[in-house]
Amino acid sequence: MTDPRNIRVAVIGTGFIGTVHVEAARRAGAEVVGLLGSTPEKSAHSARQLGVPRGYGSLEELVGDPQVYVVHVTSPNYLHFPQALAAVEAGKHVICEKPLGLDSQEGRQLVDAARAAAVVNATCFNIRFYPVLHEAHELVRRGSLGEIRFITGSYHQDWLMRASDWNWRLDSPKGGELRAVADIGSHWLDLLGWIGESRVSEVFADLHTFVPVRHRPVGEVQTFGAVDAGETVEVEINNDDAAGILLRFENGARGALTVSQVSAGRKNDLGFELTGSENSLMWQSSVPDRLWMGHRGPANSEILRDPSHLSEVAAAVTFYPGGHVEGFGETFRGLFERVYAAADRGAPAADDGFPTFQDGLNALCITDAIKRSAERQSWQAVMREES
Repeated sequence: MTDPRNIRVAVIGTGFIGTVHVEAARRAGAEVVGLLGSTPEKSAHSARQLGVPRGYGSLEELVGDPQVYVVHVTSPNYLHFPQALAAVEAGKHVICEKPLGLDSQEGRQLVDAARAAAVVNATCFNIRFYPVLHEAHELVRRGSLGEIRFITGSYHQDWLMRASDWNWRLDSPKGGELRAVADIGSHWLDLLGWIGESRVSEVFADLHTFVPVRHRPVGEVQTFGAVDAGETVEVEINNDDAAGILLRFENGARGALTVSQVSAGRKNDLGFELTGSENSLMWQSSVPDRLWMGHRGPANSEILRDPSHLSEVAAAVTFYPGGHVEGFGETFRGLFERVYAAADRGAPAADDGFPTFQDGLNALCITDAIKRSAERQSWQAVMREES
């Protein structure tokens, strides 16, 4: 494993996910040497709160810090591209939250820049790193499901269901023209493309804005944070609260996905069923240690997250013994450990085993097609920005 003394990181973004990155980076053995918030004051305040030695005054100060080896980008979506690009051009290895950019052109530029700089690069599709999902990927790779035929599922939340709920993602210039699809649907699309070993080729999308006018607080609101009753202004919303998407995959499989951030009681629920010609798999994020396997003849079975029973591939990203639940935080740790190992080596490799900028670009190509499909109300091909 990576020598922690070799990996010093800085995190851009001081909100919910930025804090998750700080904690997971430490658990993965890195030293967090600095934070960058939206203002120098916020940088300093968050650094004190999290016990980080330095709060940077600017992006230039961060990327110019010779101590920093890996940069984590966890800022609002519209800043991902310029901040990740600045870090790459400064020769830093980069882990960027999704979406990689606001469209596939920005994603393409980042892929090209990272390749030119020969830096390790990752898109933070952390959900891949639930151990039983590595097991699912391995089962598909070995042919245990037979020919993949049908892939269905959902990603539902409720934190933006009321007109009084607010977050920067609702502001299209900051969050992008797609919201629920880009924010959480992209995780599902990446995950099932990876597990099923086939990319989405065509989409038919129906996007819904159920809350067309919202009350934006005058002050700042943190992601998943409570909105204080205070002065607000009415804002028209033009991005998606929810979506239904039909999918065609390159291997001939068909699929359907629903995405929602307005589903009461669904706090952060991702689920899928992957159907093959021999067997099926089903998983829900609310029960992360269990992978259901469906059979036509024998009784259905369940695969439990226990490193002594999993494949070597899945056991390698398992941290605790069976019966000791692993959750959201461990997925970041598993991803970061692999990125840091590659960074410690000094350059990317084809078999690094984590989602790269190319995977982030692939997701942007799909969401671009979803946007076109919703506008034209027709099937749209995913226009690949190939490496």
